[in-house]
Amino acid sequence: MKIYFTYWKESDGRYLGYLNDYPEHWTQGDNLNDLKEQLRDLREMFTKEEIPGIRKVEELEYA
Repeated sequence: MKIYFTYWKESDGRYLGYLNDYPEHWTQGDNLNDLKEQLRDLREMFTKEEIPGIRKVEELEYA
């Protein structure tokens, strides 16, 4: 499974980022691999639990 994320490097060398499906929930890592691990953990938590306030994106089909 693949999911898109957005990230950037801060001036202190840490990486910040978020899952594109959940842009209001940022996380950080000491390096890019650490950030990716944090994002995987967020994705797992958000998809397994019904957390109040978590906005989700889905596709709606219509005729």
